[in-house]
Amino acid sequence: MSLTDDMSAQPPGLRSRRPRRNAPKMRVLAVDDDQSILALLQTALSALGQFEVSIADSGEEALRQIERAEKPFDCFLLDIQMPNMNGIELCRAIRARRAHHKTPILMLTAMSERKYIDESFVAGATDYVTKPFDFFELRSRLSAAQRILQEHARASDSVEVARKLKQELDANLKIALDDPVGMPDIDRMLGHAEFENYVMQLGQTKRFTSFVVAVRIVDAARHHAALSNADFREALQETGRALSKFTRKTENMLSYRGNGVFLCICQGRGSVLTGEMREPLNRMLATMMASRRFDVTFEVEISPPVSLRLTTRSGALFSLSKATSALDEAQDLSSSARRLTRSGRAPEDSQRNDRLAYEAVLKDLLDEEPSLNRY
Repeated sequence: MSLTDDMSAQPPGLRSRRPRRNAPKMRVLAVDDDQSILALLQTALSALGQFEVSIADSGEEALRQIERAEKPFDCFLLDIQMPNMNGIELCRAIRARRAHHKTPILMLTAMSERKYIDESFVAGATDYVTKPFDFFELRSRLSAAQRILQEHARASDSVEVARKLKQELDANLKIALDDPVGMPDIDRMLGHAEFENYVMQLGQTKRFTSFVVAVRIVDAARHHAALSNADFREALQETGRALSKFTRKTENMLSYRGNGVFLCICQGRGSVLTGEMREPLNRMLATMMASRRFDVTFEVEISPPVSLRLTTRSGALFSLSKATSALDEAQDLSSSARRLTRSGRAPEDSQRNDRLAYEAVLKDLLDEEPSLNRY
């Protein structure tokens, strides 16, 4: 008996739930060329009572449904491996539509190769779910997508109201130093949530070694205080563009985390940013900022790479937060090293102390999490 013949044939744990009174259902479009997968998704998710699920068996049919929809879909579930138009191409086409610039998109696939993971997130995917489905996890991911959608809706409403009051508000909007400013127009620069989802997916595959490197703007707090909101925001964007350009050949995935800190995920030792790359990266950044006639030039510092041999998804998030906070602790240690240099040590010793300060703090922090191993 098929799933469509017996609507009670639900995956374990997914019994029908009564939705909250007057709570709007999340409108989901699932796209897969496998009819059995579509039937499974439609049956299981509809049974939860939170979702209104439409289905399409091709990218072309999905785009037709998107065009015909009276109300935009709230979320998309896209299979990657489809004929004619694959899921990554469809993701890119959906993102090109103004109404779906920020709509959550979850990729569904049995493929865990780095190439497909990277291409999915670069195309605009929000999250990545591996077949065969763990429906508890899928429900959790969809709930997270729903929260993202609600946050975007609140932000859009606020910006729209403000836009009517002042056309240039977005450029001049006051941002806190620790705000993880989005940079969606920069190649391979993922948003805050998307980057965490990407790293967690790497932890699930366990097929290759990844490294995380933190790149921080020197004196970010001073620049934030001295520059206008618009100038600081644009300087951040230019720093992100320089980092993206500098890592173009190695195709490292990037994200801005706030406090002047960018995180860079490197696949394999050949793609790792190192301290020796600080000077050429700063030269590129200085050239780019000069060409845009900035009154100030940012400089960045690079942490040592930390090996991420992950066994848990929580370990992935742990490493991101610890690698970021470690920069501040490492800076304190390197400041002590500079004071020793002023007391008579050679410049080479100072540079070595700076490097060891970063390495010691980052690796000690990783030792606190049993799911992470040092290289």
